[in-house]
Amino acid sequence: MMTDLKTLLRSLHTIELKTGILVEGLAAGEHRSLFKGQGIEFSEIREYVPGDDVRTIDWKVTARLNKPYIKDFSEERDQRYYFLIDGSASGSFGSDVSKAQRILEVTASLMFAAQKQHELIGLCIFTDRIEQYIPARRGRRHLIALLNTLIAFTPHPGRTDLGKVLREFTPLLKRQSSVIVISDFFTEDPARALSLLRLHHEVSAIRVTDPREHDLPDCGLMMFEDEESGEQLLVDTSDPAIRERYRLATEAATGTFTEMCRRCRVGQVDLGTDEPYDIPLKRLFCGRRAGTAGGR
Repeated sequence: MMTDLKTLLRSLHTIELKTGILVEGLAAGEHRSLFKGQGIEFSEIREYVPGDDVRTIDWKVTARLNKPYIKDFSEERDQRYYFLIDGSASGSFGSDVSKAQRILEVTASLMFAAQKQHELIGLCIFTDRIEQYIPARRGRRHLIALLNTLIAFTPHPGRTDLGKVLREFTPLLKRQSSVIVISDFFTEDPARALSLLRLHHEVSAIRVTDPREHDLPDCGLMMFEDEESGEQLLVDTSDPAIRERYRLATEAATGTFTEMCRRCRVGQVDLGTDEPYDIPLKRLFCGRRAGTAGGR
């Protein structure tokens, strides 16, 4: 990640400009901000009156009582956003920009967007366990403290275990929150834990990858090392069959991630370290409110 807070602060103008585009672009429409999310809470079930939104009809109650009833909601004053950030060693990989660097930039952009809407922001950095947890608060000073924590974090050796982390993290949420997981998702299948989290919270998944992870270059014999386990493997990259198997495996991994998010009803987007991230993020959050998952 960035070496110090001063370096990050010098880049804040660009980050806040991207954030402004995201927020203003959505605020120009019917939504008041990028981070409206689930800023409402259930109030009561009441009888339908003309003019109510038909999308809020509770069909089970309506069928039981033979009269139309709706779920009534009220605005929730304190919306909480928790950023679950992958701090594992695999983040050090990257062509021109490391995955860890891009994760920091994306996190900063989204945090600034939430901070501009005076929302509460919390942070959880994870590897195969929760490494750092900071409860949600609001304010620019708190935001800078969160980013400083991200910058200062040094990952420990070991594999990522998002499922275990989510099982430990979910009980920490005492109120309904929006949870944004930012990772390369090189982990054991976390679908069950994601589904349980999604029962009571809004969840979005942002997968950050590098283009060199999708296609194996033809460079002859190469030694590959797993950043997390230290395992090494000698590969003949000049073999077309090996390169094709690698390509198919990465495509399958992308499909598995997309299908997992669909089954868990989690908004998702893929971001490459070599591409702008403001438009995919806008697409993710637009799709989230429309009831669809974002994509690449």
